[in-house]
Amino acid sequence: MSKLTPPAMNPQDSDEGTPVSVKIRERLQAARKRFNANDNIAEFIEPGELERLLDEVTDKMQDVLSSLVIDTDTDHNTSNTARRVAKMYLNEVFKGRYVGMPTLTEFPNAERLNELLIVGPITVRSACSHHFCPIMGKVWIGVLPNEKTNVIGLSKYARLAEWVMGRPQIQEEAIVQLADLIEEKTRPDGLALVMEATHFCMAWRGVKDNDSKMINSIMRGQFLNNSDLRKEFLSLIPRN
Repeated sequence: MSKLTPPAMNPQDSDEGTPVSVKIRERLQAARKRFNANDNIAEFIEPGELERLLDEVTDKMQDVLSSLVIDTDTDHNTSNTARRVAKMYLNEVFKGRYVGMPTLTEFPNAERLNELLIVGPITVRSACSHHFCPIMGKVWIGVLPNEKTNVIGLSKYARLAEWVMGRPQIQEEAIVQLADLIEEKTRPDGLALVMEATHFCMAWRGVKDNDSKMINSIMRGQFLNNSDLRKEFLSLIPRN
């Protein structure tokens, strides 16, 4: 009597029951890619997985609410909070981790523009990676183009800022990430950024100081080497 040949195993069967977050993490680790809070991991997320990740985060958030001893079964205000929070994190405030960079329309510098260009204030919203409390502020961007600089649309600076800030951040790292991205895409002779923000991890908790703000700057190329250009940029920023 011949033995029956076992049915071929679907490669996905071995993964059945594995949380989608584990699969994404394994891809990142196999590629030796970092996945810190302020990193973008979009290229390691396969089609349909973001929706499954939303379900997973919802379940984990429900566990958090239970551990906080909140009765979501009888409290109508929190009965759907786990799902709302999951959507907020994945689709809004941390969206910059899970989607690719926005498409940029780039133009050659046909008119050989070489004068100071300032964009701002751009409103930015992020979250402190220490406490997940909001960071609310503004960014000013100064660009000194040259004949080889790529010119990008005005709104694209805001979209790039939103993409970078839409992750758990600390301000000092966020502004460097944004500067690196703009420099890579435009290749100017000089680049300057100033960011001013209020941190709710100070205003809402801790010392509860509502008036303090953090201001930091990045100066590269001609803005670093030419003090007159740097002064011109800083003098034209209409900060309160």
